Amino acid sequence: MSQENTTIIAGKLGAPYGIKGWLKVHSFTDDPEGIFDFSPWLIVQQGSLKTIEVADWRRHNKGFIAKLAGVDDRDQANVLTNAEIAVQENQLPNLPDGEFYWRDLIGMSVVTDKGYDMGKVDDLMETGSNDVLVVKANANDGFGKGERLIPFLTESVVLNVDKDERIITVDWEPNF
Repeated sequence: MSQENTTIIAGKLGAPYGIKGWLKVHSFTDDPEGIFDFSPWLIVQQGSLKTIEVADWRRHNKGFIAKLAGVDDRDQANVLTNAEIAVQENQLPNLPDGEFYWRDLIGMSVVTDKGYDMGKVDDLMETGSNDVLVVKANANDGFGKGERLIPFLTESVVLNVDKDERIITVDWEPNF
């Protein structure tokens, strides 16, 4: 699949707000307000994509509401409730060296600095202090671990991330 056809889910539309077509917006971006930096949005409903522009948006309580172009009443907004908000991958900003999108780390192999293959990154978790790699162990893992949780601490635990080879090198004991 080419990069311009790859979409990333960046949020979700919530319930209608008011009678003029506004909708609540649930942002999945690191900076929640950053979802409005993307234009246009691709609305994902029942497996199909629809391109739509954000006409206006504002903060509301602890979240956001948005007015979408062509959505002018509560009934039209109601149809979009729970639709996912996607953006084209090429709309994402380039990150500085040493920073990664989580999606780039999923599926990478994790090896120790001593050469032990710990498995592949299956997911990531955000904790209060740092992100954590969820590594699904290989089937022949001699330590009986189904998955490992490895803190994503650069320099002390994560020694190197090779995006080209798709390998993360860690200083971590296999039996931990």
